[in-house]
Amino acid sequence: MFRPRIYVDTSVIGGCFDEEFKEYSTQLFDEFISGKEMLIISDVVLFELEEAPEEVRSVLKRVPSDNIEYVSLDEESITLANAYLKEGLVAESSISDARHIAIATVERVDILVSWNYKHIVNINRIRLLNSVNLKLGYPILEIRSPREVLYEE
Repeated sequence: MFRPRIYVDTSVIGGCFDEEFKEYSTQLFDEFISGKEMLIISDVVLFELEEAPEEVRSVLKRVPSDNIEYVSLDEESITLANAYLKEGLVAESSISDARHIAIATVERVDILVSWNYKHIVNINRIRLLNSVNLKLGYPILEIRSPREVLYEE
């Protein structure tokens, strides 16, 4: 059975405790727990979670270790994130958003999932990011909200 590799940014984890996003974030994590999808978490996410309340940090603890893959911000990801900045696709103040996108691209995940509509899940930005990816020899990155990637029976 194909298990999509889904990179989750911090907004999806925090979304488990936000009225607006709770339903879909929780359903997605239930799918990670059951093994329908593989959860991809980066060290950037873990760093951002250090400042989060314990209940938010505990979300990852519910997912079995066989269903999580940890990836890191490396030199290649940093270079790609800087290319996004240079092209003006992401502001310097949103460097962590650029890093999430770059890591997901370099790791060739199936989908990056976020609730960040301003900087990540935005059709115009996605097209521009993917034009940079293609120009630099990377594949197109699927970027969606949790609502769009839930498993259907």
